[in-house]
Amino acid sequence: MTNAQIIFLEGQKLAEAGVINYTGRTFKALNPAGEEVTIRETEDIHTFAAWKEMGYAVRKGEKAVAKFTIWKHTAKENEETGQLDSRMFMKTAAFFKASQVDKI
Repeated sequence: MTNAQIIFLEGQKLAEAGVINYTGRTFKALNPAGEEVTIRETEDIHTFAAWKEMGYAVRKGEKAVAKFTIWKHTAKENEETGQLDSRMFMKTAAFFKASQVDKI
């Protein structure tokens, strides 16, 4: 499962629990049985670093709305071979919702 899929599914769970809001928009998708379903869109959730990369700052004092595991990529140069050693691993990350950030 990709990070986008993990974040989408967790966002749906958070919205159902009332932790984050729905945007009011919907979209159609096919479920595993091939049936068309309507899915309600949730407000964006991202990590602190992702919000910063997009030009937003998490407001001081805000607490993460959720913590769950996503994929993280790391790469470093192997001193013996000079090649780049790359790996993926699961890491717990804290997520903030759109209403907790301001445009920089």
